[in-house]
Amino acid sequence: MANDSRHNRNQMNGPTPVSVQVTDRDHDHDRRNNLPNFLLSVRLKYVKLGYHYLISNAMYILLLPLLAAASANLSSLTFHDLRLLWDHLRFHFVSATLCTALLIFLATVYFTTRPRRVFLLDFACYKPDPSQKCPREIFMDRSRNVGIFTEDNLAFQQKILERSGLGQDTYFPEALLRVPPNPCMAEARKEAETVMFGAIDELLEKTGVKPKDIGILVVNCSLFNPTPSLSAMIVNKYKLRGNILSYNLGGMGCSAGLISIDLAKQLLQVQPNSYALVVSMENITLNWYFGNERSMLLSNCIFRMGGAAILLSNRSSDRRRSKYQLIHTVRTHKGADDNAYGCVFQREDDNGQIGVSLSKNLMAIAGEALKTNITTLGPLVLPMSEQLLFFVTLVARKALKMKIKPYIPDFKLAFEHFCIHAGGRAVLDEIEKNLELSDWHMEPSRMTLNRFGNTSSSSLWYELAYSEAKGRIKKGDRTWQIAFGSGFKCNSAVWKALRTVDPTKEKNPWIDEIHQFPVHVPKITPVS
Repeated sequence: MANDSRHNRNQMNGPTPVSVQVTDRDHDHDRRNNLPNFLLSVRLKYVKLGYHYLISNAMYILLLPLLAAASANLSSLTFHDLRLLWDHLRFHFVSATLCTALLIFLATVYFTTRPRRVFLLDFACYKPDPSQKCPREIFMDRSRNVGIFTEDNLAFQQKILERSGLGQDTYFPEALLRVPPNPCMAEARKEAETVMFGAIDELLEKTGVKPKDIGILVVNCSLFNPTPSLSAMIVNKYKLRGNILSYNLGGMGCSAGLISIDLAKQLLQVQPNSYALVVSMENITLNWYFGNERSMLLSNCIFRMGGAAILLSNRSSDRRRSKYQLIHTVRTHKGADDNAYGCVFQREDDNGQIGVSLSKNLMAIAGEALKTNITTLGPLVLPMSEQLLFFVTLVARKALKMKIKPYIPDFKLAFEHFCIHAGGRAVLDEIEKNLELSDWHMEPSRMTLNRFGNTSSSSLWYELAYSEAKGRIKKGDRTWQIAFGSGFKCNSAVWKALRTVDPTKEKNPWIDEIHQFPVHVPKITPVS
């Protein structure tokens, strides 16, 4: 398996529900279903922002050669040299004292201001019970039994399911599989507890960390925000300590998982010797739409049950047993633009039914957010050769007005693995085309969509688990996670593997069935 992945690696070959290419036929197909070619219209201010991030950390990089040179000189000193140095210091006591004080001061400033390294000890993805599987036939049967959807909208949902990229083994909560369905607060709490506690139990078992040792807790769930909060449910269940820093993020969409990672990273910079538990999930029970507005029906068809728990640490002693180190997080928010703000909007329809409405220009807005995010990320991760070619071409086109072909950086030179939010098949197709990725690079995202559906903010972790189960993660590999969400936001995280992950020693939702993947997913036939 590992050899096969290495062979494939050398080949150069979400938004969520709207990415399924089935919408109102009266609208222009290209505008609806294609991301803009964002790499061909880059703005200089986002490139400059990326270099600002790079320069802000450059002082720590520049100190490394100085420390190396100092160490080399000290290692070459003989006993006679040390004796002469001691004699010199005895007769220049004031100078020696001032120099020593200065060195101590500079060392203190350096070690107290440098960013703490953040390690990912391990993560766990929840795998529901087989009794909760929801193939297309069961989904359509439950939709018909509700007696609310029109025949046209039942046919619309059937078409969505066939084109969405979801397979026959995705999961639905018990409350919605019952006949009749029973969406209520008690059932929603049950779903949340089942997913969160299932993932956390497995994570604590894998890491051996005691709940009392966790100092930071970040939970994200966009649409279900009960009182007490989801984070309080976890504190109560695991009896976490009284001074824990707990945060509950709501309404932040499918990109909230990486927002939670970034928040945990910021907290770990100021909380020494700490563990941070991040829990990412979505809750479906109370958020199935019982109405006939098509812009709201998409989420019914593509969202599925799932969640993930991630344990981060800033302890240097944890490096040797950690899987990954967090290298970069880049967050992009387009909420200042009214169209971006309203393109994913929870509201009531004309009959008072609550659902999440998806704008028809969502793909274009997602493309703009993605363009901004990767332009900012580029200077942080791309090899210098790629940056020079990109920058020279950009200046020639923007400043000198030269009519030359834009240079598209090769992000495959910066990353070995790509985890792109499995929001829907069409958006994955467009990102594959724009970034010139191969089927091998897209496989974790496509297979996650097929096997588990759109699990919102946790989908990135099912994708990383897929790469681990395939034996693809080798020491030193870099992984790019990228996700989209309401607001509108696009967020990235870059991880570096600290060790080779042995799939025979792993426990994750793919292990027992990884030999069945990849499966063939037919290409989408555009709707005329």
